[in-house]
Amino acid sequence: MTHTDESLSGADIILRVLAEQGVDTLFGYSGGAILPTYDAVFRFNEMHADRPERQIRFVVPSNEQSAGFMAAGYARASGKVGVFMVTSGPGATNAVTPIADCNGDSVPVVLICGQVPRAAIGTDAFQEAPVFNIMSACAKQVFLVTDPDKLEQTLRTAFDIARTGRPGPVVVDVPKDIQNWRGPYRGHGTLQFRGYSDRLRLVAMGARLEETRSAEFFDLLAHSKRPLLYAGGGVVASGAAAELRQFAERYRIPVVTTLMGLGAMPAKHELALGMLGMHGTACANYAVEDCDFLIAVGARFDDRVAGGRPETFAPNACHVAHIDIDEAEINKVKRASWTHIGDAKDTLRALMAHGPVTRASSRWTADAMELKRRHGMNYDRKSALIQPQWVIEKLSEITGGKAIISTGVGQHQMWAAQFFDFVEPRSFLTSGSMGTMGFGLPAAIGAQFARPDALVIDIDGDGSIRMNMGELETASTYGVPVKVLLLNNCGDGMIRQWQRLFYDGRMFVSDKALHRKDFVQAALADGFAFARRVRDMGDLDEHLKAFVAFDGPAFLEVMIDQDADVFPMVGPGQSYSSMITGPFIPSRSKRDASFSTGTDMF
Repeated sequence: MTHTDESLSGADIILRVLAEQGVDTLFGYSGGAILPTYDAVFRFNEMHADRPERQIRFVVPSNEQSAGFMAAGYARASGKVGVFMVTSGPGATNAVTPIADCNGDSVPVVLICGQVPRAAIGTDAFQEAPVFNIMSACAKQVFLVTDPDKLEQTLRTAFDIARTGRPGPVVVDVPKDIQNWRGPYRGHGTLQFRGYSDRLRLVAMGARLEETRSAEFFDLLAHSKRPLLYAGGGVVASGAAAELRQFAERYRIPVVTTLMGLGAMPAKHELALGMLGMHGTACANYAVEDCDFLIAVGARFDDRVAGGRPETFAPNACHVAHIDIDEAEINKVKRASWTHIGDAKDTLRALMAHGPVTRASSRWTADAMELKRRHGMNYDRKSALIQPQWVIEKLSEITGGKAIISTGVGQHQMWAAQFFDFVEPRSFLTSGSMGTMGFGLPAAIGAQFARPDALVIDIDGDGSIRMNMGELETASTYGVPVKVLLLNNCGDGMIRQWQRLFYDGRMFVSDKALHRKDFVQAALADGFAFARRVRDMGDLDEHLKAFVAFDGPAFLEVMIDQDADVFPMVGPGQSYSSMITGPFIPSRSKRDASFSTGTDMF
């Protein structure tokens, strides 16, 4: 960009590194300790006024948490590092939740925090918070810059760490006096992290799958009659969707995916059985019960999948293979007989390069397809009330599955995962590990900035959208054409479902029927030209099509059946064999399994 060793302020150096890293969009909220860098953004864009393509767009949400979720949505939809920028004290603490959320779901973001001047650190100065201490517990890496000569290298290193290995969030805390300091911009250099660099090097070396190790894998596959691929978010993160599909087709192995892995396999592919887990499809969970060789790729056997008793997960699997880039996940929950630490894409390619064309039993493939046919997703299709599953089905049909869907957390999240037929990866954005309500709308906005030509739809619930509803104004202010589909059941539906099942129907704080929030009026007040409510089934198709086709941000509230539940469901501490499929999905047991009285929701 410029000759090296040019003297710049610390704030200007931050902007130079961001530009060098290809950052085109920043999300953030202002404050005193970050003002020098905000001013540097203004001056950077003014300097490039004659070349708008080199400017960095800055998006201001209603709060710092939303800024983090926007950066996360940007990263999840694009695969690039998302960046947000906040001030010290409450600005930084408001960013804790999105950092923890990104850490749980392995999303690459960089957070730049303003901090009080170095001389004031530790004095309980105005808007001081111990960012390093707080964030260290929930980020991949945290830096507190105390040496201004290392600012440039620190920022460059932050991006490297965020995107390499298992992706994750990195926090850079920059005192205000370092932002104002002047020094040389060198245009190169990173910090030397021996431990991290050595781990990456070992993973890279180990990723070269030797023929003997490949032969061991295919020996297990050859002796298996019922192999099953279990694909997680690591498949999406590594860009391995094409390799997963090719691997499944070559060896005729059915595929189940986690919540984070949705889109890694086209939903309508003959070998795709859908999502597994607590609210996974019945056919996927039954396949897990039946398989004799489970092949986990980029998945970590989390509790939503393996439950509280991992020993009962895939009980008939004589062997488990586990491929993951993070060595810490190997044998952490479920013991595996064949393991490989490496990138999912590289590993699948290496296996296919070394492996014979040995197909799984045609009978097993046929059995898996029969599971899909016999135990497919269903719901009350005769009800006069609007069923949320039908809304998602119609949306999927109208879009052809070609949309980026974000969600909040709750029943609507599970219905979206179950009934939208995702066609490609990076099209389902949701808070998986943290389960953060309020994620959907800001994440959709971030995704729309990352993919401006894509159709982006936030499927939300009335409880979840309340958390960050101020971002409706952000969408209209910036002209972001996100679509917000609100499934309103007048309360926290998932909590009510648990209270009905496990707490003898005692409804406490989950019923919001008495709240006076008029969501349509709120959307209109925030500048949405399209804001409608649907109460009758007969009106839904017309409004849903108009909603999707509208040129600009659109809001559609659908008043759904308040008693609609999410099925299937695996209760706390239960195995897939005791899965309850509900009244509309056939169970293969003689009677529908019932739950124990356990009440441990998490």
